[in-house]
Amino acid sequence: MNRRTFLRTTGLGAASLFAGCQLRAGSAPPPKRPNVIFLMADDCSAREYSSYGNTETRTPVLDRLGETGVRFKTCWCTPICSPTRAMTVTGRYAFRTRWWHNDMKPRGKEPGADLSKHHRIFAQPLKEAGYATAICGKWQMRGTEDAYGFDEYCMWRKWDGFDGPVEEEGHALPGRPARYWHPAIVRNGQGVKTAPTDYGPDIFVDFLLDFAGRHKDRPFLVYYPMCLTHGSWDFEADRRGYLPVPELDADGKPTGRKVPGSLRSNVEYADALVGRIVKGLEALGLRDSTVIFYTCDNGTAVYGKNKTAGERGPLVPMIVNGPGVVQPTGARDELVSLVDIFPTLLDLAGVAVPDDYVLDGRSFAWILRGRPGTGREYVFCNLADKRLIRTRRWLLDGDGRLWDCGHNRSGEGYKDVTDSGSPEALAARRQFDEWLKDLPGPDADDPLLARYRERQAKKRPKRLKGKATKKPGA
Repeated sequence: MNRRTFLRTTGLGAASLFAGCQLRAGSAPPPKRPNVIFLMADDCSAREYSSYGNTETRTPVLDRLGETGVRFKTCWCTPICSPTRAMTVTGRYAFRTRWWHNDMKPRGKEPGADLSKHHRIFAQPLKEAGYATAICGKWQMRGTEDAYGFDEYCMWRKWDGFDGPVEEEGHALPGRPARYWHPAIVRNGQGVKTAPTDYGPDIFVDFLLDFAGRHKDRPFLVYYPMCLTHGSWDFEADRRGYLPVPELDADGKPTGRKVPGSLRSNVEYADALVGRIVKGLEALGLRDSTVIFYTCDNGTAVYGKNKTAGERGPLVPMIVNGPGVVQPTGARDELVSLVDIFPTLLDLAGVAVPDDYVLDGRSFAWILRGRPGTGREYVFCNLADKRLIRTRRWLLDGDGRLWDCGHNRSGEGYKDVTDSGSPEALAARRQFDEWLKDLPGPDADDPLLARYRERQAKKRPKRLKGKATKKPGA
């Protein structure tokens, strides 16, 4: 058995062992278990939000949640969606799940394709502890919602009898139904009848607030992996891109008109949806007892998605707010990762991690509670056969470049010190090399790696004359 196989099968990586011990030795749980709403936008870098420096897009709701809660300057995911979702729900890196890339993960009946059969899912221990659990939005998993620990669901999914638009031959994925206007949605096993004027993200928020209202007398968890801000096929305009969003008046009510599709309009509508959730919780009397998390699954399409150079791919927002639970400390320098969500949710709920389950994540609930603690030394992620890792100051990207980030957390403007012989740069590289011994990439003989490389070779575009047109990812 080689070192990598040993780490994967025993779960005795130093960082993981410490993570589990750190959570179990943590502070006592709060007297009342909080509700949790975990929101994950799709394809949207931190830089798209005004609280992270965007001067054109307006996200006042999230700005306010960050100011009156906690906003982490550096939160990492994986630079593409499926591996991020796997690390989020399991609390484990790709060298344990083998979800390395959208095109490099177990499929069909291969071992590991259904994460719920080989790993714990964060909803499961919360459900076992008495939480009502629900998921809505975009699934991107194999297996059933029930097996993943969710009592109820409302998901973008085609169903028999759906009469809305569906992608045809020549589109990115023939047979894929609409997710935005006139969407295909299944709620708890039943297809939802929708009309051309119905907007999918609104329906998901309706479900979320309905679930919260029906379970207001017990703690609940809602996981909402959003469709926004992902590009899609616009069936009305017969093109691919960002779709129009509903126009809202000054009171946040739909006017019946649409705002043209753009990244900005989609981000701003996602912000408005968070505002609806906040107001809905206030109306239900649940605002003070509910913790809202807002993050994204990877960097913006074209800009960061699927990128391993620099920090564009993994850098996403992380805003957490809960008036009765989360201390309002604003912007924070501590490093966090979406692999930390599993232990953080359990820590907030006062639920112990199962003794036989090894986590790569570390709880950052101590930060949310405003208590002293020790933060991460580094954040890390895999993408296919690439590895990225950074500390507060230094970054080693997936292309092997070493960067001095200084105090900068924007993802841009870092100093390339790959060829530097300075003692500090050399020491940083040595430290990264030491940590990476316990954070392996795929084995050279992994059949998933061979399949991935073969698929990438087939997808490599041919050189064409003329200018390339940049469009949102699939």
